[in-house]
Amino acid sequence: MALTDLTAYELSQKLQAKEVSAREAVAACFEKIDAVEGDIKAFITLTREQADQAAAQIDERRAAGEELGPLAGVPVGHKDLFCTRGVKTTAGSKILEPYIPPYDATVVTRCDEAGMPMVGKTNLDEFAMGSSTENSAYQITRNPIDLERVPGGSSGGSAASVAAGEAFCATGTDTGGSIRQPASLCGIVGMRPTYGRVSRYGVIAYASSLDQVGPLCKDVRDCAMLLQVLAGPDPMDATCADMEPPDYVGCLDDGVKGLKAGIVKELVYGEGIHPPVKAAVLSAVDTLTELGVECEEVSLPNIDYSLPVYYIIATAECSSNLARYDGVRYGHRTELPVEDIHDLYAKTRAEGFGEEVRLRIMLGTYALSAGYYDAYYKKALQVRTLIKQDFERAFEKYDILLSPTSPCVAWNFGEFDQMALKLADICTIPINVGCICGMSLPCGFQDHLPIGLQILGAPFTEDKLLRAGYAYEQATK
Repeated sequence: MALTDLTAYELSQKLQAKEVSAREAVAACFEKIDAVEGDIKAFITLTREQADQAAAQIDERRAAGEELGPLAGVPVGHKDLFCTRGVKTTAGSKILEPYIPPYDATVVTRCDEAGMPMVGKTNLDEFAMGSSTENSAYQITRNPIDLERVPGGSSGGSAASVAAGEAFCATGTDTGGSIRQPASLCGIVGMRPTYGRVSRYGVIAYASSLDQVGPLCKDVRDCAMLLQVLAGPDPMDATCADMEPPDYVGCLDDGVKGLKAGIVKELVYGEGIHPPVKAAVLSAVDTLTELGVECEEVSLPNIDYSLPVYYIIATAECSSNLARYDGVRYGHRTELPVEDIHDLYAKTRAEGFGEEVRLRIMLGTYALSAGYYDAYYKKALQVRTLIKQDFERAFEKYDILLSPTSPCVAWNFGEFDQMALKLADICTIPINVGCICGMSLPCGFQDHLPIGLQILGAPFTEDKLLRAGYAYEQATK
């Protein structure tokens, strides 16, 4: 077995036993990257020298007898939406060229402090706006399972890097499913923690009330280990919850007997869910039932409004957040002749932003404009409250909820139009709108393509998702 075939946990065991060094683990990742990256294109920027230096320091500290964290020496990839001091950060967009941040995002700092060498910055849909990683200004990432198919998005680079063995784990962001959906399509585990569980300091914003950072990993134990590193209070982020996370790894063996699960009817039997996906999810429900989970169907009456609510709120917030990219303060500035400051803004943004980003900015600006704010944005916030209340009522009765992650398996490049791409998020978007947590893990295949089971929990109950996911994972192949 190649070193890159190991999980992060298995590698950590070998590192702690000194059977392998951190430098060897980093070298193995770059050997794999050199072999497959030309086809997959998971990374925008590679950090070979930086990763080797970080690994060498870990090896020295371990040799000196210093007590290190469980993930010390385990290579990680970071979505290129996170600021990294001294390393180019693009958000998948030309508008930030050639931005090099003077500071690290909190999640990057925490991984560094945990001793995890960064192998590179992963590709993404521009400003995290997309479901297939086709909207990057730099390259299209391909699914390692089938190079003719998408890896999902917007964290498609992170998901593909883990699935291909180029990194042992990776970080991503999830605004409407951008961790869970690519995890499902690439056959790995991805979690969207509760909003506020992980700091967003240093993360380039798309939609501030929806964005959340989370892990993408090979299995549930790895997910618990990386979440343990990422989660916790941060004085640099006022929206980060001031509460310490529980022991995510320690809870894995607590079992699931006695847990109550609701099968979300609208997401399992609803329009657009492909029959093989539904069958795989219901088979997973049967397995959980055999393990002692009490499963029954539940209805969330307002969940069908999640998609329009999301696209009003998200585009409105992106319109506000992206206004700072004007060609004056930092990033790209047009070299074309300009008549005045407004002409400078217009030409810079036309050159720097891609088509999907410009479309969402226009939609959001319209929704926030005078005469339309009450009809669109305010109404969307009101309906969002109804969706949150549906989840609150469900979690009064159930510990977890179950659904597919994606209504279909990975599709071929160019197979879906823009509307179909947005509908591919129908199972993931409600979680962001409802401000709860969710995790995707593999539960079957359609032909050779993986299908994802989505496990949902009330705010700050990530431990229950991990327990259920781990139990299912241990009981199946």
